[in-house]
Amino acid sequence: MSNWNDFNDAQQQQTFDLIPKGTVAKVRMTIKPGGHDDPAQGWSGGYATQSFETGSVFLSCEFVVIEGEYARRKMWSNVGLHSAKGPAWANMGRTFVRAALNSARNVRPQDNSPQAAAARRISGFNELDGLEFVARIDVEKDGRGELRNVVKLAVEPDHPDYARGTGGASGAPVRPTTASVATPAPMAAPAAAAPAQRPAVPGKPAWAQ
Repeated sequence: MSNWNDFNDAQQQQTFDLIPKGTVAKVRMTIKPGGHDDPAQGWSGGYATQSFETGSVFLSCEFVVIEGEYARRKMWSNVGLHSAKGPAWANMGRTFVRAALNSARNVRPQDNSPQAAAARRISGFNELDGLEFVARIDVEKDGRGELRNVVKLAVEPDHPDYARGTGGASGAPVRPTTASVATPAPMAAPAAAAPAQRPAVPGKPAWAQ
């Protein structure tokens, strides 16, 4: 048993180099609930977060690499829902979610069939909590000017990297390429304190019925 005041036998702190910008890997997205609901917008379940400073509303998301060289590495990004400055941030958030659903549910972005349209609908934010999709990892500066990894793009099924990102090459991350048809996610926003995680709604998702 370790002595509470002797830390010589404690494990040394691990350090990680940044994941290379443009690496493609499969990730799992989880939402840190912020307790902000707006029935008029259809935002329920306490998943959304509202910034105390700006009033902006967003989903505070954690992304964990599922497999490959960078398995278990974590990143954090926000998905915009509303900004008092205008619709641009919310539109970026909607674009990102659309691409993430396409990636997770294997729907090509040009597919406008009834099945594809159903796959791009959700009954609530709980369907995004735990969503697994292929992401392109980026590098940006945080509020302190330090570099960090973020998820800003979802790789959709019509991209040549999609098959490898879904395990077509033993789950190995794809190194950066010059071509990309993925769609952008929003810029970071201040996070807020959040209540406990709410469980996902059980049962078969509506889009798959």
